[in-house]
Amino acid sequence: MAAYPNSGRNFKKRNDFGPRRNERIKATQVRVIGPDGSQIGVISRDEALRLAKGHGMDLLEVSANTNPPVCKILDYGKFKYEEDKKQRTQKPHAAKLKEIKLGLNIEPHDYETKLRHGEDFLYKGNKLKISLMLRGRQMEQKTLAFDVVMRACKDLEGVGFMDGNPTLAGKNIIVTLTPLAANKRKLKFNLEQDEPPAEGPDEKA
Repeated sequence: MAAYPNSGRNFKKRNDFGPRRNERIKATQVRVIGPDGSQIGVISRDEALRLAKGHGMDLLEVSANTNPPVCKILDYGKFKYEEDKKQRTQKPHAAKLKEIKLGLNIEPHDYETKLRHGEDFLYKGNKLKISLMLRGRQMEQKTLAFDVVMRACKDLEGVGFMDGNPTLAGKNIIVTLTPLAANKRKLKFNLEQDEPPAEGPDEKA
């Protein structure tokens, strides 16, 4: 059984934040909703507090801008627990940085496999780093290496865009891509996939 936070059912005034409850409610008359959702009607705040206490529950002000304010009799500890749980599940996931590594003389099949993975990462809302390492005498072929990286970016433009031009860092040519908006992503290498997810990525690194 879930352990809920302390509901503070001692009905003392307290300085916590959030909707007013119990004796923090200032109105002398309130419209009360029962714990089962039934309309109890307009009664004094003190009477509403007595009703809440009789149920072993709290009186929570759920609509302060009406006249009189609307209050509900409920278990505040359980209510707060459920609200916090809802916020945690609705919180979007932070985008993850994925990476694919290319080679200067990469074979067409390997290139397509790498791009398929890269497209999938971007399609699911992840950022993507493309890197190409130049080994030994390949440093003399930097122009060709940049062309390979730019070709990959061009092939992935249906799902992402470059944050900036590719750069040479040591022996690595690097570029980072950001995913397009979910409703604008179009697949090229993974055409069997469904529509892009509305929320953030759930792919493990």
